Amino acid sequence: MILDYPRGFTPDEVERQLPTPQTARAALAGHDDALEAMLDQRRRDFDPADAESEALLDRTFAAIRLAYARLATRHGHLGTDFHAYHNEGHILEICDGRITRLLAAPGAEELSVRDGCALLLFGAGHDLRQREAPMFSSGIGANERASTEEMLRILDATGFDRERDADLYAALELMIAGSTFDARAGGAYNAAELVQSGGALASKLDVKLDKHRPGWRSDPMLLRGHRLALIAADLDTANVADAFAAFAANGENLCREREMLSGRSLDAGESALPALGFLTDGQDRFFFDLHRFNSPIGQVAFEAGKQRNAPLLKALTLGVRARVAMHGSPATGQQVIETYRATVADLVA
Repeated sequence: MILDYPRGFTPDEVERQLPTPQTARAALAGHDDALEAMLDQRRRDFDPADAESEALLDRTFAAIRLAYARLATRHGHLGTDFHAYHNEGHILEICDGRITRLLAAPGAEELSVRDGCALLLFGAGHDLRQREAPMFSSGIGANERASTEEMLRILDATGFDRERDADLYAALELMIAGSTFDARAGGAYNAAELVQSGGALASKLDVKLDKHRPGWRSDPMLLRGHRLALIAADLDTANVADAFAAFAANGENLCREREMLSGRSLDAGESALPALGFLTDGQDRFFFDLHRFNSPIGQVAFEAGKQRNAPLLKALTLGVRARVAMHGSPATGQQVIETYRATVADLVA
């Protein structure tokens, strides 16, 4: 491992239940049309020109299927602990729509097939674990550290080799670490609490590497991993540039997950003020104050979409507040969401 932090996130029941690509295929039978369509498109995009690249894609796709099956079982539509945001749909958001836009951006031709595989593996594996007790080490969240360890085991299980593919193992460690959002001192943190954070660790990953791996700038493998970590962070947070209806739906799902993880029912009064704060001031703060693109290609691919969404988000926040002022404070978090949805519908009509 590159960064110096405690390890020991052992396999859970889902990992033991789905140890191989074969078990993943069986679990996903009848539930994998969107996944397989995305993988087919990525194969056409990368158009491997030799047997080595073809084999790399095969291993990558096997790893993605295994990660997808585990997240769908752990927190998605195949399990019993559903997370409204961090489920298998988030893998498709990154590996399908956002990587499609990245590959269409000027400068994407500089990404090799191996770079593309690394970004796909990140999209599939960076949020595998969502129930680890909050514990930061070296500024990296416990969920991210557990996801890293599991994703590297997935590489082991799908034909990657820690010596031959050392660059991919290193890149994944840095990419997943960089996707951490720093919690404010003294605050409770979980993966859905983005608006309580100080931004993606990717922007400070060079400082972390200076501390943990002095001289890393002379190591081509770590330089490449750092470059990919910046791109990966942009992919993960490019919801700011999604079509506005999709951006707003992301916000709602994050709100739902946040309330669930906080133990508050959306049908109870205790969720009304937290939900209202999250879907107004919280989204504004994330979008306008915390979010930054970290890589040149991320900026090129997604900045225009973010700028299109900026006035719509301001109008959404003002519209939700105006409805609340007109109709009175909502009694529950669910009423907040209904008000939010109605405002979104007016804006995208």
